[in-house]
Amino acid sequence: MVKNGTLVNFASDNSAPVAPTILAAIQKANAGPMPSYGNDPLTRGVEEKLKQIFECDLRAFPVATGTAANVLGLSVMTPPYGAIYCHKLAHIEHDECGAPEFYTHGAKLVKLDGADGKLLPAELEGLLKNSGAGNVHHVQPSVIDITQATESGTAYQPQEIAEIGLVAKKYDLGLHMDGARFANALCHLGCAPADITWRAGVDVLSFGATKNGAMGAEAVIFFNLEKAREFEFRRKRGAHLFSKMRYLSAQLDAYLTDDLWLDLAGHANRMARATAEGISAIPGAEILYPVEANMIFARLPEVSLECLAVSDILYYRNGDESAGEVRLVTSWNTSEQDVNHLLKVIA
Repeated sequence: MVKNGTLVNFASDNSAPVAPTILAAIQKANAGPMPSYGNDPLTRGVEEKLKQIFECDLRAFPVATGTAANVLGLSVMTPPYGAIYCHKLAHIEHDECGAPEFYTHGAKLVKLDGADGKLLPAELEGLLKNSGAGNVHHVQPSVIDITQATESGTAYQPQEIAEIGLVAKKYDLGLHMDGARFANALCHLGCAPADITWRAGVDVLSFGATKNGAMGAEAVIFFNLEKAREFEFRRKRGAHLFSKMRYLSAQLDAYLTDDLWLDLAGHANRMARATAEGISAIPGAEILYPVEANMIFARLPEVSLECLAVSDILYYRNGDESAGEVRLVTSWNTSEQDVNHLLKVIA
């Protein structure tokens, strides 16, 4: 099945097109002059909308990529000799090409295990008790990084984040959240955005939009206003202070208006659940992690893999190919027909 002349996409939400409402907002922002470098009304309006959504005072800075959001946010949270504690599957470990180390000028990523892509408060506590804090021979504990939704497609519950937040506070560490799929996690949890961010101890959030219908826009949100002071300079130095900021902000403004961001993510989540339910019914197939966002990790029979390999479906083989695992990602524009087509091919 070819949709609009393209292959059927289950490879990545990055591969999906721009949501029409957001594309229209970019076009609307293209009329006449507007102050540059973020001094435009759209950019100021985005920050005000985020204050309402998160029910608190905050600072919000648009950037164009998730990598920029993550690494620039982390750069104000750690010295060059600091340690950033993250899950071994974290995006900042696997998919940022050394950018965290580069932008923090050398901070060390300390990788931890944890079921379903989640850090465990007890393991963090045990590590931090013997971290060598204050010892000149060791990197100094600085930041805990968590991903919401995780790289396994699961979502941290509010209480799980709050427990990690307490560990961070006890050891005087910052808590950073990579929220590239924040909207998908929020739709699954059904809680207030504040409950899984600042109320749970999160200092800085990388708020994603690109994976959820935007052309290319993220926001670095500071709930800890003290840490926001130097970010403007870090962003400029890191080449992410856009002169025509209105085009990033127009995307975010449309994204946040009338709950579009939640509508898009909610649809992607529903398509993921339908996909997982269909795969679970296929003999010999196995869902590997709870499906709590828009990602499905599955182990498939060899015949299913052979059929996928010659189909018109875009997808990823996950890990060692001999394990027979795939990663499937649904998007804001995944249709029921797409899901049915995928399941027919696998079956």
